Amino acid sequence: MFSAPLGLKRLLSYKKVWLRGDILAGLTVAAYLIPQCMAYGELAGVRPVAGLWAILPAMVIYTLLGSSPQLSVGPESTTAVMTAVAIAPLAAADGSDYATLAGLLAVIVGGVYIVGYFLRLGFLANLLSKPILIGYMAGVAVIMISGQLGKVAGLSIDAETIPGEIQGFLTQLPQAHIPTLILSIILLIFLFVIQARFPNAPGPLIAVLAATAAVKFFQLDQLGIAVVGEIPSGLPIPRLPDFANGQLLALVSASVGIAVVGYSDNVLTARAFAARNNYTIDANQELLALGFSNMGAGLMQGFPISSSGSRTVIGNALGNKTQLFSLVAMVSVILVLLFLRPVLASFPTAALGTLVIFAATRLIEIQEFKRLQRFRNSEFALAIITMVSVLATDLLIGIAIAITLSVVELFGRVARPHDAVLGKIKGLAGWHDIDDWDHSVTIPGLVLYRYDAPICFANAENFKQRAKAAIAAEKEPVKWFVLNTEAIAEIDITASDMLEEFIQELAAQNITFAMMRVKQDLYAQLHRSGMLHKIGADLIFPTINTAVEAFQNPAKPDIQTPS
Repeated sequence: MFSAPLGLKRLLSYKKVWLRGDILAGLTVAAYLIPQCMAYGELAGVRPVAGLWAILPAMVIYTLLGSSPQLSVGPESTTAVMTAVAIAPLAAADGSDYATLAGLLAVIVGGVYIVGYFLRLGFLANLLSKPILIGYMAGVAVIMISGQLGKVAGLSIDAETIPGEIQGFLTQLPQAHIPTLILSIILLIFLFVIQARFPNAPGPLIAVLAATAAVKFFQLDQLGIAVVGEIPSGLPIPRLPDFANGQLLALVSASVGIAVVGYSDNVLTARAFAARNNYTIDANQELLALGFSNMGAGLMQGFPISSSGSRTVIGNALGNKTQLFSLVAMVSVILVLLFLRPVLASFPTAALGTLVIFAATRLIEIQEFKRLQRFRNSEFALAIITMVSVLATDLLIGIAIAITLSVVELFGRVARPHDAVLGKIKGLAGWHDIDDWDHSVTIPGLVLYRYDAPICFANAENFKQRAKAAIAAEKEPVKWFVLNTEAIAEIDITASDMLEEFIQELAAQNITFAMMRVKQDLYAQLHRSGMLHKIGADLIFPTINTAVEAFQNPAKPDIQTPS
């Protein structure tokens, strides 16, 4: 049942040309994730260092089991917030069991993912269409940017919504800490300039080192510029969290919601970067990788994790090609925890916000929005609605709204598909939709009708009415109506009953009903339902030409069944 370790296969076929990008990406991501994951630990309600503990096993496990060569797994903001919400009502008044509950929750979330893997629920990711991906990433980018506005300006913005964060930033801007704001602007300009002039240069890494050096050399912390400060040392001892029976049901309920959010974010981000860089991911394999990654986080006294869009963007910007970048980042984190904690102590938190904003701007693909608009207005609207839904509600609700609308649009296309009456075009081989050509010719008395979707309960009546309209549109009395079933792989019982009624109505008008290009599966359904007997096996034709010949030479029908 378990798939072979995809990441391990990729590492065993490693190419030397990838090394530079993976190392640079790993070092930069490490510099970014250390303060970020500590912040997420605090956000989840545990000790900040637990954010670093949680990421260590995840990096190794995902490297071996994950299907994306670029995704950065570990603590992220949404699951951290959901962890705090789930555990706060269950923890003791003094909070003594909070860390234990967080670790237990991570283990349970991992179990939910693994159950999903065995049930093969990865197919649900197929509901995440390209417009949803584009709109989702744009919405996430806005969330990332708005969340950093206070940090880059040295402001304390107390708001829980994006409009509130933006309003708070604009309102408090006159009170911004000028040295912090100047440093952020300089770093942001530097990042955009170096990206434009030297796209292959490790801009984020240079910015991190330059900002840290500036703080040390010019003593910017003396001017009030906030820095990361002391990083806790040491590594935790892996242990299984204690099971609290009275709280287990509540934790299981919360774990399902966290798993849904984490998986949606994980697959959306992984698929977005897979589409950008021309590779594929295995959505079901992601369930397995996330499952064991969360269990590892729980055993290391961490909390539920997923993937980080911002860290993935940074890795991509540095040209990472494999999960070796995660191993490099992991080694860097371990070295910092054990030996090199003072190195990042002077890293200004405003620079962290600047890196997030720079990375977020790369997620908003204006050209893709324009391409969707040129291609189909409904898909452009879906991308916009996804973006707005993510911003107006939250990630999970926004995704649910977008998927619902996507399914409704798909259902609408199935319920009202394209159809065509086929005819001949002078100088063009084959049979074609007569509406597409000005000088098309049909055979008097014969309607060759194509319906471009499987016939089912959703469109059975639509088929019947449009088929009747095609017959009524003929100038000559119709003698044969031949249904081209090349797009009809199967029918359901509603469609079968409708076809029986339709055949009877045609018979009352002395019109013969026939089928052509019938696939074997459809032929078997017609046989099981008794429709084959009602139509007549001699009126099932393998090609358009054999149907036309049978119409023109009724004494010598070409009687064939599908091969």
